Amino acid sequence: MIDRSHDLPLTRQARELGISRGSVYYLPRPVSDADLKVMRRIDELHLEFPFAGSRMLRDLLRQEGIEIGRCHVATLMKKMAIEALYRRPNTSKAAPGHKVYPYLLRKLPIVRPNQVWATDISYIPMARGFVYLVAIVDWFSRKVLAHRVSITMEADFCVEALEEALARYGKPEIFNTDQGSQLDTSKNPVILS
Repeated sequence: MIDRSHDLPLTRQARELGISRGSVYYLPRPVSDADLKVMRRIDELHLEFPFAGSRMLRDLLRQEGIEIGRCHVATLMKKMAIEALYRRPNTSKAAPGHKVYPYLLRKLPIVRPNQVWATDISYIPMARGFVYLVAIVDWFSRKVLAHRVSITMEADFCVEALEEALARYGKPEIFNTDQGSQLDTSKNPVILS
């Protein structure tokens, strides 16, 4: 594309092609022989331990006598397009056709207990998979009113936690959940009034 022997200056050629002038002058440096050797070993280790991240690979390389830092391992992994394989939770995908509602509590002053309750689900990584934790919290006092743990993302444990909080503390004025909550009233009617 860029012709360094052309009469047109490099700056003008870059402008005509719509590319950065800096990219015209940049000459990539070749990867050093030492890095190539380490990259080959990282590739072998990645095939043997696909779940190993930069820290574990650094430790494995150090056991073999290769002195290398975690950041350098991470840089080489990025260059090689290698990343550790592990199961990630899939909790934030919106359901198809799910309506997005405006957030109505943004400027609401919270001045007393039982005015606003909130709930959210979090995951806790375990040795083999995840467990899910739901908590019902009073926004004013920051008190956890009820909680449950489950090995699945079914709605039952969320409803149980809410029913316990209602039985122990009465009914709040407002019950806030995030978008796509397991307490979606179209599937699991939870009537607070």
